[in-house]
Amino acid sequence: MSDVAARPNYDLRDEIKAYWSARAATFDLSPGHEIFSEEERAAWHRLFLRHLGEGAGRSAFDLASGTGVVSHLLDDLGFRVTGLDWAEPMLELARRKATARGRNISFRIGDAENTMELDGHYDVVVNRHLVWTLVAPAAAFKEWLRVLKPGGRLLIVDGDFVNTNRLERFFSALNAWGQRLGLLKPDAPSLSREMMNTHRSILSRVHFSHGARADAVVDLLRAAGFVDIEVDTGLHDIHRTQAKNWNFFKGLARRTQHRYAIAASKPKEAA
Repeated sequence: MSDVAARPNYDLRDEIKAYWSARAATFDLSPGHEIFSEEERAAWHRLFLRHLGEGAGRSAFDLASGTGVVSHLLDDLGFRVTGLDWAEPMLELARRKATARGRNISFRIGDAENTMELDGHYDVVVNRHLVWTLVAPAAAFKEWLRVLKPGGRLLIVDGDFVNTNRLERFFSALNAWGQRLGLLKPDAPSLSREMMNTHRSILSRVHFSHGARADAVVDLLRAAGFVDIEVDTGLHDIHRTQAKNWNFFKGLARRTQHRYAIAASKPKEAA
């Protein structure tokens, strides 16, 4: 863990922000972060269409938008997209990427757990790999409900990155063994030991320190007031296309993980 974590007035949320700010420079180099093929892009489009439908000019809010990967997917489908992230280096890259691609996406600095947005402002709220990092998910889910229009849709893409099954451990061990011997393609980019330790430290102290299982997320969403909640574990097309950028065993390990999309709605009539 970074020594700044021990400073007065520097809490876990500040440490999470600093960690992702430091990760910004290499974020898009990792399969599973940026999209590396049109085949993968199409797989993400199918997931979004399945749960959100066509954009048709509707407003979408991409929380913890990072370098804008999900924002671009939503823009592809015709949504009017606003991305929110609290790491300025991520936002700088996102704005640069949107300009280069000629995309009209608004990126703002802000906190996904306290967005400061107007009530009932968005048709859709989306996030990817955010929930596992939340310090106070119950409050965050109420916040996301608040900014949605009545009948609006939430889509969460996340997973349990703590608990592993036997198959994942087996494939991960083969992956590590093959990389050590130089027989398998190395993970790219590889994190420094300091960054890996910071990641582990953060993960041990967030709300879902024991793993963001889908059923636990659903319980909190229901308590926050969401309805029509659906857990979708059919992400195999996405994982299959991503696996082409890893070595064989890394790809197999990814497919065995507990990853999911959760779709939910705000009631059409305010409670």
